[in-house]
Amino acid sequence: MRVIMSILMLALVSVLATAQPINKSSTEQLRVFGTELYENGDYVNAIEKLKLYYKEERDNVDVAYMLADASYKIKDFKYANTRYKNLFKKDEDGDYNKDLFNYGRSLKMVGEYDLASTVLEKFIETTDNEAKKEMAKIEFDGAQQAIDMLETLGLTVERLDSKDINSKQSEYSPSYSSDGQTMYYASLASNKLIVLDGSNEEDYHLKIFTSRKDEKGKWAKPTPLSTEINREDYHTGNVKLSPDGNAMYFTRAEIDPSTNEVTSSKIYVSFGGDGNWGPAQEVQGVNGPYLAKHPAVGELFGREVLYFASDMEGGDGGFDIYYATNKGDGVFGDPVRLLQVNTPGDEETPFYKDGNLYFSSTGFPGMGGYDIFYSTWDGKRWSNPINMGKGYNSPLDDLFFSLSPDGYSGFLTSNRKGTSSVESSTCCNDIYEVLLKKVEATLVTGAFTEDKKPIDSTDFQLIEIVNGKMGNTEAKNSNKTNKVNYALELEKAYAIIATKEGYYPDTLEFNTVELDESTDFAKVLYLKKKPEPVKPKVPEYDVITINQPIELKNILYDFDDDKILPEAEQDLNVILGLMNQYPEMKIQLNSHTDAQGKDKYNQELSQRRASSAKRWLIQNGIDVARIRAVGKGETEIRNECTNGVKCDDDQHRFNRRTEFVIIEGPTTIQIEKKQFKKN
Repeated sequence: MRVIMSILMLALVSVLATAQPINKSSTEQLRVFGTELYENGDYVNAIEKLKLYYKEERDNVDVAYMLADASYKIKDFKYANTRYKNLFKKDEDGDYNKDLFNYGRSLKMVGEYDLASTVLEKFIETTDNEAKKEMAKIEFDGAQQAIDMLETLGLTVERLDSKDINSKQSEYSPSYSSDGQTMYYASLASNKLIVLDGSNEEDYHLKIFTSRKDEKGKWAKPTPLSTEINREDYHTGNVKLSPDGNAMYFTRAEIDPSTNEVTSSKIYVSFGGDGNWGPAQEVQGVNGPYLAKHPAVGELFGREVLYFASDMEGGDGGFDIYYATNKGDGVFGDPVRLLQVNTPGDEETPFYKDGNLYFSSTGFPGMGGYDIFYSTWDGKRWSNPINMGKGYNSPLDDLFFSLSPDGYSGFLTSNRKGTSSVESSTCCNDIYEVLLKKVEATLVTGAFTEDKKPIDSTDFQLIEIVNGKMGNTEAKNSNKTNKVNYALELEKAYAIIATKEGYYPDTLEFNTVELDESTDFAKVLYLKKKPEPVKPKVPEYDVITINQPIELKNILYDFDDDKILPEAEQDLNVILGLMNQYPEMKIQLNSHTDAQGKDKYNQELSQRRASSAKRWLIQNGIDVARIRAVGKGETEIRNECTNGVKCDDDQHRFNRRTEFVIIEGPTTIQIEKKQFKKN
């Protein structure tokens, strides 16, 4: 007797479990039976048996490992983390260090980014698996980015409030009809485990459903498509419509129930529209002896193309994104892999709109498992993918992003907090609605000294002014940066106050009255330093502490250039001497640009600049593992020269700088006074 818990996760991967009751076996029989279930991939029931054994025999490291690994595989990350923590306490010889990778990822999935970073760093230091080490570095970078990632403003992402649509099983591939009023999606439409014991007639296959908005904007009770689409004995899903609504692309897949493996997945198309879909036909040109899934109609070089995901040979990793040019009548050209967006990880669920390709990936730094990214076509090539940010993404898996025809609403699927699940709280995906404000106002504000140096860890208060009196107040702290952002309401008056210990506060007022287009307000507050008591004579040496940014005052760059200027070698030689003096020290080089040019370009330029300084040190004998290069772009401008502000080159040059930070090794070091600028 078998139970399907959560079926068709992206590639239609099912989780099967034996649905027979636990008998009164001896403790050892529980271990043997639980181990057998685990080795057969029956993780749900393996956990059930092994938990009972573990209550009696808590010193068994192998059982602790199986409980952790099985829970990780069924996405019960909370319990997995508990068992991983216990496992590594017992693993005195480091026999399970290879599983630090999964432990670190599992910690990321519950938002424990600091601890995840520590665990992933240990894995990077101990593993001999170079491919896994590179993956761990990406996971580490994603955890670091997530710590300081700001919430996406003007965005609302809410779980679709419909029990008829969001079941306790997973839902997949939500997308709009051409008029934006009908939703197509795939689901088992079941709130219970489906038992296959030979007599149960309940259909466990994935089907495509539709739901239409009523007059109040609520989604109506869904109905399945006809058997011409939802063919018997096939899992039907991954549905997307063409922009004109006349073609519907989807997949039919088969699973071997004895191995839980997808044996085939092919893309089909049906023509018609308005719910009158004709017989489905296999799409010619894109299918083959591989898995093809997640079709999405788009454009490239002025031609209609079909984007899709596949694990065909010749790719970068697991699943990559391909496109094939439409030749008409359901026939497409040979698949072409997109070079710029694919990684050794998985890239899936593509969606195209207005020159942007949206997709989910595990191969770029992200805040969760699958994060949503986008890449823009400039007529010649795709841009480097950009993370959509917090809100679109969560610590867990975020997939199947799509937009409505007007671009102000959309869907995604996620197993984030609040999802209804048939097993653990994070096993299954629900559909979430994405809503974007058509006219919105935001505020980015930062604090500077009178001589225009940024001040971090400043307290800000945004105060609503009503009839000349203070109303609602929203407080934030800039933490490690010198800026914060706020979402603003329209037709309001505001005051913003900045306070910092040791400085006099500063205040300014502004309003959002009569805005007819979205506006980003940038407001700078200048804090005057309070008089300080007379200090004793400055010592001969400065003490530099770990995580304290130190500016390399001689490493300045020409505009739009990443070359190390000759005078920069003075500071780099000092760092070279320090790293030779402290061989256990690891550093991070942070590079900053000015605000000239586009934000994305400046981010890439700053990364190249930081890498240039890193490369100089490596060429002079420093181990690459001791240096991390991070491009900050124009995120930390330290004078008034932000986007749109006219400044001369000297003022912009003030923002083009490189800093170094001790991130590991000695907690303090001494350097000759005035060698560097303390920030």
